[in-house]
Amino acid sequence: VQLQASGGGLVQARGSLRLSCAASGLTFSNYVMAWFRQAPGKEREFVGFSSWSGGSANYADSVKGRFIISRDNTKNTAYLQMNSLKPEDTAVYYCAADRSLGKITSTKYAYWGHGTQVTVSS
Repeated sequence: VQLQASGGGLVQARGSLRLSCAASGLTFSNYVMAWFRQAPGKEREFVGFSSWSGGSANYADSVKGRFIISRDNTKNTAYLQMNSLKPEDTAVYYCAADRSLGKITSTKYAYWGHGTQVTVSS
């Protein structure tokens, strides 16, 4: 199984960025796709997840109303649309996959991709 996150970069505060996570080696529609992030010196934290079909999503309070998770099961790809970015959103962002819904703890996810750096300047 491979998860490849991409789309990170440098953006100004209040800007937007869209991350992608391309999956291979698994039946994508059978997996919940999640995003986590880790800032320097901090623990990895939950950002949000999308259900298997993309029909529902759950978000951390810190990003609710600003970030949107979506997925295209025909392309085996999940997305994280980040709007109204703040400097405190600066982190390495990771995508993760698991068969079960509802997990917000990083250790519970079966598969991980390499992260992509997002830096938000003030």
